[in-house]
This record gives sequence, structure tokens and C-alpha cells, in this order.
Amino acid sequence: MLILSAIVAAYLLGSVPFAMIAAKLFGLADPRTFGSGNPGATNVLRTGNKKAALFTLIGDALKGWVAVFVAQQAGLSPLAVGLVALAVFFGHLFPVFLGFKGGKGVATAAGVLLALDPLLGLAVLATWLLVAYVSRYSSLAALIAAVSAPLYMVLLHGADGHFAVIMAIALALIAKHWPNLQRLMAGQESKIGSKKKA
Repeated sequence: MLILSAIVAAYLLGSVPFAMIAAKLFGLADPRTFGSGNPGATNVLRTGNKKAALFTLIGDALKGWVAVFVAQQAGLSPLAVGLVALAVFFGHLFPVFLGFKGGKGVATAAGVLLALDPLLGLAVLATWLLVAYVSRYSSLAALIAAVSAPLYMVLLHGADGHFAVIMAIALALIAKHWPNLQRLMAGQESKIGSKKKA
């Protein structure tokens, strides 16, 4: 019962849409109505409001970290912690509060990875930051970071521990960013900081 409650609580926490909360707090348009239509930090940044984007980024990452950290501190088994990690991540992708149409999961995945394995999380985050800085494409950074996560896991620990959880998150991130990859290949993808378009 404790494990089931933890999974449900993690999913509900993951479903909290910080992009929508930021829009309300900072008086912005619904992030689903412009740009990529994605309720996430990168799309909020298209409004030009960096504080709102930062609020969204931190909120989305923190909910992933908190869910896993609390599960660990509660003494749940590694399997249960892995299920909680997946629940909070997929809660963000398919939030009950937004009709199961959520964000793309990059920030929440980062929070989850930092809680599961801080070194792994930092390595993946550094990869995202480097690619984003050089290319100015958030989606490209996300795709490369997603591919790198299982590779870093193998290098650090082998295919043990939460490898299956990390692989599932990586595959989901790639699937969510598939349209972005197509736009990248067509030269139509928006860069970080580009202004919103209705």
C-alpha cells in the first residue's frame, strides 16, 4: 500500500504544471497558445520573461528531485524508488491536470537523475548545457543528453541499478522530441530565446 501511495503521489506531483503556474504569476499568455505549444521552460522563455522561465525550470526539476528523494528517505526498495521516478516523470509528460498533454520532460528528468545518482545527473546536465550553449537549440541538447544518459550510466555503474529506468526516460525524451528532430533536419527549429509566435 505504501508503494502504491508513493507512486500515485509522485504522478500527481509530476502533473503539477509549473509553466501554467508561471504564466498566472507573471501575467503571461498560456504557453500552450504560442511557440511550440509546450508547457515547459523553453517555451515560457519565448515570452522574453526570464524570471518566469527560470521559475518553470526550477519547479519542473524540483518536483522530479523531491519525489525520488522522499522515496529514498522513506526507505523504499530500489525497485519502488525506480517506479516513483518513472511516475513523477510520466506525470509531467501526461499530467492529469492538463488533459494528459504535458511538457517534454527535460527538466523533470534532470531532477530525477540528480536524485537517483548525482554524478550521473551532473554529467547529463553538463552535456545539455554544453550542446545548448554551442548550438542554441534546446531540442538538440535534449536529444543528445537523452542518448548520453544510458551511456554514462553504463560507464559509471554498468547495466545495474536503475539502468532500465534511465533507459525508459531516455527513450521517452527522444520520442517527445521526435518532431523537433524533424524540424532540425529541415532547418526549421527555433533557437533558445527566440520570440513567441502565435
